[in-house]
Amino acid sequence: MTSPDNLIDAVAPLLRLGQLGVAVSGGSDSLALLHLLHAAGHRGLRAATVDHGLRAGSAAEAERVAEICAGLGIPHDRLDWTGWDGTGNLQDQARRARYRLLADWAGARGFGDVALGHTRDDQAETMLMGLARGAGLDGLSGMRPAFSRGAVRFHRPLLQAARADLQAWLKRRDIGWIDDPSNKDTRFDRVRARAVLAALAPLGIDAEALGRSLDNLRGTRDAIEAHLAGWAAEHVQEDRGDLLIDAAAFGALPEDFARRILNAALRWVSGADYPPRAAPVLALLGPDRPRTASTLHGCLVTSEPARLRVAREPEAAARAPHVATDALWDGRWRLTGPGGPGLRIGALGEAGLAECPGWRDAGLPRASLLASPAVWRGGTLISAPIAEFGAGWCAELAQSGADFPNALVTH
Repeated sequence: MTSPDNLIDAVAPLLRLGQLGVAVSGGSDSLALLHLLHAAGHRGLRAATVDHGLRAGSAAEAERVAEICAGLGIPHDRLDWTGWDGTGNLQDQARRARYRLLADWAGARGFGDVALGHTRDDQAETMLMGLARGAGLDGLSGMRPAFSRGAVRFHRPLLQAARADLQAWLKRRDIGWIDDPSNKDTRFDRVRARAVLAALAPLGIDAEALGRSLDNLRGTRDAIEAHLAGWAAEHVQEDRGDLLIDAAAFGALPEDFARRILNAALRWVSGADYPPRAAPVLALLGPDRPRTASTLHGCLVTSEPARLRVAREPEAAARAPHVATDALWDGRWRLTGPGGPGLRIGALGEAGLAECPGWRDAGLPRASLLASPAVWRGGTLISAPIAEFGAGWCAELAQSGADFPNALVTH
């Protein structure tokens, strides 16, 4: 565990990163992270505050963070979220939006790394929430010290630090922080988990004790993931955006291992940040494993004689917006070619495939080609590289098939 005297040591590994984004809400944890990095001598910092716009004072809080950053000579940006329609799980949607906004911000600013202020207390609260929903090994293993969202790497250097120690460090330097009133709103799971943790402390069940359990569980999870990553390197191949899983080897896997492999494949092909819920995945596995085509999580899962094919679902690809030729399409395809006015990238679809008389020569299933990228000018098909139509254009995945084993590592 990190002691109050070596908090700066906790952030020292991030000094090797020439440019580093820092997510700062203004609360004690993130504000301590900002000041610790500055005190450690990092000179390539840029801060961002995500304003969810859910409270009247949130904009003023973001402005206060901007003033603090200005006093330290650190550039600051405010990122606004306007995506909540009042339905669904607010905390879950806000969390996903926060990571998405930060990843987009970092990419636009040229950063490859962003630091987050999660602490040992956050770990313990997360574990309690996992217990409440009956989570398995992944849900009870806590947050990782680092994880990726696309090309951006997120870092949590303070996971071994206690919130009280961070606040004491700030007080000694006469640095104030913002107390978010939502941290006292018992409608939220994390607030209730915080209260339960305080009630359990007399029994010796506190953040430090739960941290030891988290370390043990994380070690088990890491060992399983390393084993499955090796399995995937041997038994999973990439085929122009599809993943091919050896059917015999997959059928021999224990159900939980097969679920992990399939979850990773669905995330890799769909580009989703999170796997689907467990029930439909387990239903898809069944006693005989998939025998016919099934759709799940924006993917089409098909059993072939000797392998399982996980491909992008044509309908999901058709919903992906058309983008400029220099942009990433469907979150995973990058096309290069001669360019020209009015060109856009979109799904090939039925209309496009009808213009590709030699599509069968590509050696891909029809559904996979329907979901493949194509170059359009209005309603005119210019090129479909995967379907081998139109010269001069190439399609490449943003992530290589060789990277798939890394998808077995949870975030």
